[in-house]
Formats: sequence, structure tokens, C-alpha cells
Amino acid sequence: MALHAHFTRTGTAGLRLALAAVSVVAVAGAASAHEATSLDITNAIFASRNADCASYENRYSSAVTDTQQNRKLKGAVHVTAKKDHCVLESNSIPNHDTGEGSARNFVAPVAEISGTFKIPRNPKPQSSATALDQRSYDAILLNGVVVDILSAGCYRPNGKRVDKNGNVAIGCRTKDKWLLDPLGPGANFGADKHNAHTQPNGQYHYHGNPVAMFDGNPGPEGSPVIGFAADGFPIYGSYFKDSSGKVRKARSGYSLKPGKRPSSKNDPGGVYDGMYIDDFEFTGAGDLDACNGMVVNGQYAYYVTDSYPWVIKCFTGKPDGSFAKKRR
Repeated sequence: MALHAHFTRTGTAGLRLALAAVSVVAVAGAASAHEATSLDITNAIFASRNADCASYENRYSSAVTDTQQNRKLKGAVHVTAKKDHCVLESNSIPNHDTGEGSARNFVAPVAEISGTFKIPRNPKPQSSATALDQRSYDAILLNGVVVDILSAGCYRPNGKRVDKNGNVAIGCRTKDKWLLDPLGPGANFGADKHNAHTQPNGQYHYHGNPVAMFDGNPGPEGSPVIGFAADGFPIYGSYFKDSSGKVRKARSGYSLKPGKRPSSKNDPGGVYDGMYIDDFEFTGAGDLDACNGMVVNGQYAYYVTDSYPWVIKCFTGKPDGSFAKKRR
């Protein structure tokens, strides 16, 4: 596989990184010669829209700062192409600084957490969607950081460490009612300006738009690929070219439910304001389907949105088992 990188300064804070695969020959075995030197993607804005994970085969590195602990961090990502899948290995350190804009310090300092993810190269839609699960990560971005949309917090007024709204931050399961949206009003998850924070083990992860790898100046076809969902379908930034030829942000098909929530010992009451994921329903009001994806120029993909569900709501394809979280 031949891979060329082009860097253009976009100011003191970042780089624009164009990745263009001129040929893709996926073979198992030793790493290609171009992998001998890693590409520095610190604060890089990507440009490639290639939906094949093999086109990103390379080693990548970054040098960033944990602003809460005033520590220097080094990111490392290695993408290897195989015949029917790609392997992405990462130490979970992003290509941007962490902690900025958080209302409080993370529950644990950002830590290097090794992860290996198998990304299907030729994903196929399934007859029915697969729901997200707290036991698995939802996606891996090209900077080596996972997307983990669901929280473990919910409405549980009789639980431990309940906040003023009757919510607990941990201990809830995927199918529990009234799961908190970490980016919803009043959720108080302490996410930084990249909509991310850490798990107790220091695993840095996104709950929404990473505010990295793409920006508000998309190319003529829209935003680049910034990662891949667990089912192998690509994740693009927010912009796409619509049927009229206009490049604009993709709109979520989810809307807040009208009226008020039920009010009982098991229901929080109050207006549907987005605090909980059950505050939303799929109405088809936007561009995207119920999983937050759509087909553009024959390619199905998920898109980052400015509103719930932010990145992905469910899997259109079959998620790979390598995205399962390691038991601690």
C-alpha cells in the first residue's frame, strides 16, 4: 500500500493532514516500509474521506498535555491492513490536549491504556440494528481514542451519592430506565471541551463530538473520516454534500419528546429537556437514520451531529467482538 501525507499549517494550534491512498494492497505479514517512521498528528485536521480503513495503514504519534495534571503525554496509534479487516492498536492518548474546559478534575488522571481493535473492511447492513451496550466501546477514532456514548448514570433516587435531581453517576445498566446523557443539561459528568473525560482507570473516551480531526472548513465533499464504528462503517465529521450540492452539517433525526416525563418513585418528572436519553425519540426530522447514519454517494456512514445522539445511536452492521471492554 502506498500512502502519502501532506501537512499544511492552519495556525499555531494545528495542522491539516491529508491522507490519500493511491493504492491499497492488503496483505498479512510484515509492516510496510512506509510504517518505519510515524506521522505526527498532534492537533492535525484530517482531510481524507476514504471509507476503507486500509487507506489509513501507518504509525501515528502525538505529543500533548494533560492540562489538569500539567503532564506531558505521548500518543501512539498503529493501523495495519489485513485482507478483510484492519487492526488498530492504540495507547488511548489523543492527538490533542486533555482536560481543558472541564468543570472539575477527572475522576482519574489520563492514563496510557493499550487497546487493539479489529475493524471490518467490508461491513454489511444487518436486517435489524444492534443496540449500544455499556460492555463494549462504540467506535475507535483515528487518533486512538474510543467513543463510549452510554453512561452508567441514571435516575435512582434511593441510590448512593444521589444528586439534587435524584440521579446517580454510576451503577446503572444499559437497559435501566432514564440513563443520563453525559452531554445533557445538568448531567455534570465533567467532560472537557472535547466532550471527553476518563474512566476510574484513566481511560480517556468521548461521549460526543471530539472537536478534533475535523473543523468548520470542510472540503468540497464534506468532512473527513475521523474513525470507524465497531461494525466497520466509517464515521465522518459533521459536514456532507447534500442532494442540492450544498456542503452543510448533517442533522440528527432525533427530537425531544413533547410535554413532561412521568412522575413517580421510579420516574423523574419534569419536562423532557435532554438530561436523559429517554427524553428523545426518533422522528426522522433530520438527514440521518435511527443509528445516526446515512448513505452518501453509495457509502453508508455515521456522522457527528450537534445534537443527540452526537455520534452513533446503534449499529447498522454487526459490531466486532474486539470492541468489548476488558473486565477489570
